[in-house]
Amino acid sequence: MDENAPIKVYMTKKLIGVRPEDTVQEACKVMVDFDIGSLVVIDEKDNVVGFFTKSDIIRRVIVPGLPYTTPVKEIMTKDLITVDTNTPLKEVLKIMAAKRIKHILVREEGKVVGIFTLSDLLEASRRKLETSIAAE
Repeated sequence: MDENAPIKVYMTKKLIGVRPEDTVQEACKVMVDFDIGSLVVIDEKDNVVGFFTKSDIIRRVIVPGLPYTTPVKEIMTKDLITVDTNTPLKEVLKIMAAKRIKHILVREEGKVVGIFTLSDLLEASRRKLETSIAAE
């Protein structure tokens, strides 16, 4: 794995999202259906306006006892942490460690175009190992 490679090499380009008015329960169903741990929140103009994770569900819904009918916009993360598509992997990992996050949005020319998660890093490592084994 090349720690100097731009994050666009490792990021997931397919963003799955919900609308701000969708309920927490609807968002959780999307997460289960796609077997993912985070969603982007997209407004009517298809702009990313928030981020919603499993951690948000625990900290902002379950612990305070909010109903699952709560709109996502009330609990989503609004202060988005993003990196540019050309940011080196090692810099992205430093940011994620400093912010104590497992997901980071990737932007290009000001627009969110992907997401990078620690799972993406594990998947890249797995592929590299399989390639190495196959070459033997």
